[in-house]
Amino acid sequence: MQILPIGVIKTPFNDLKGMPIQPSGASETEGTLVINPEYEQGLNDIQGFSHIILLYHFHKSTGYDLMVTPFLDTKKRGLFSTRAPRRPNSIGLSIVELTGREKNELFVKGIDVLNNTPLIDIKPYVPKFDVRAVTSTGWLEEAQKQAVTMKSDDRFIES
Repeated sequence: MQILPIGVIKTPFNDLKGMPIQPSGASETEGTLVINPEYEQGLNDIQGFSHIILLYHFHKSTGYDLMVTPFLDTKKRGLFSTRAPRRPNSIGLSIVELTGREKNELFVKGIDVLNNTPLIDIKPYVPKFDVRAVTSTGWLEEAQKQAVTMKSDDRFIES
């Protein structure tokens, strides 16, 4: 399997430590998606969407553990029940607000991604397709409220 970036994500976050841990903690943060010129035509019609889904590569993440202590907890949890960035396939996902487009650049708001992160794909966010009635959020039921103010520390930075 080969996955190549379609562009790069530009944000004000140059250090993994101290970043918001979820888009809800970066609701006012603006960023730019710089799409490689050969993919610019694929951006046609995207301006009609208020929100987009970004798939990206956690390029500063190496290795992984199957049991991790997530940012919103003090207890070890199974990796796949968390959003920890150190994963077997270092793929991240964020839903952001699309605020504009100029040629091969998309301007977004609510971005919680490290500067210069490789962008893998963009998909339109469509509530009729993407919103589900959620009945349980597991161990995050109470902890998720802290995501707005929680900042990352060095627990997922490999030394």
